[in-house]
Amino acid sequence: MDANYLIESLMCFGLTRQEATVYLCLSQNGGMTGYEAAKQTGISRSNAYGALAGLVEKGAAYTTEDAAVRYYAVVSDEFCANKIHTLEELKKQLHMQMPAPKIEAEGYITITGDTHIQDKARNMVDGAKERVYLSMTAGYVSFFEDVITKASKEGKKTVLLTDKPLVLPEVVVYETGEKGKQIGVIADSAYVLTGEFGRGQTSRCLYTGQPNFVQVFKDSMRNEIKLVQILKGEKGREEKTICNN
Repeated sequence: MDANYLIESLMCFGLTRQEATVYLCLSQNGGMTGYEAAKQTGISRSNAYGALAGLVEKGAAYTTEDAAVRYYAVVSDEFCANKIHTLEELKKQLHMQMPAPKIEAEGYITITGDTHIQDKARNMVDGAKERVYLSMTAGYVSFFEDVITKASKEGKKTVLLTDKPLVLPEVVVYETGEKGKQIGVIADSAYVLTGEFGRGQTSRCLYTGQPNFVQVFKDSMRNEIKLVQILKGEKGREEKTICNN
């Protein structure tokens, strides 16, 4: 696997780039001294020792003292699991201690970048209490399939408008027209996310709880569904006529 990808992924768990580079080196080579780690990675000795000390402090490495101190990487599964556990505990504390949030503004919020748009859409689906409507190309469904399936299993009315035949458990799927890079989510008929997805950092979506905008977007989805139902009805009549003849 690409080393840059591994380093970027490790940085998501709180390591600096140099720490992630040294951690990857330790994982590949086993126990190493600071001198060996510096030589292997091309990082200056002072920076390598600083990275090693950071790894030990963050629970990503441990040491043994023989003739010289040697550093060993903690297995990645263990290191990541420990980090996630710590964050889960912090999440619980923040939930209990943070000030109560104010009622969400009914203005218009711009969300940029695929990662942030995906996070917002997933949180909308997961946080909905009764119903969720989604509109996106079939190629994007995989980014949200787990949370969509979870919502339907929890008894939330879950409707998906997409451009190719799909089967998802307990999800009502309508095959509509080409969606391109457009994405839309309605949660509990109260909040809407709509815009473009799939352009990396340049993707932009609008998020709002403004009632008039929500109603317009609901009507647009409703009209798409009605059109599908009409076309299916016409096709059914054509097939029945052909069979009778």
